[in-house]
Amino acid sequence: MKVSELRTQSVDEMKSELQALLKAQFGLRMQLATQQSTKTDQLKKMRRDIARVRTLLTEKASQV
Repeated sequence: MKVSELRTQSVDEMKSELQALLKAQFGLRMQLATQQSTKTDQLKKMRRDIARVRTLLTEKASQV
């Protein structure tokens, strides 16, 4: 996910994207905990995507 794509989204779209990312992160953590997945790098990417969305939400909130 790129920042330029996120900047074009509205606040509501970004909030729904954040919720989807959090659910996906939970699912990935469960897969790693039960050893169903060995792709540990995905968790790092997921955390960074969540941080990007939260950062842009904070930016948009401060601009209002």
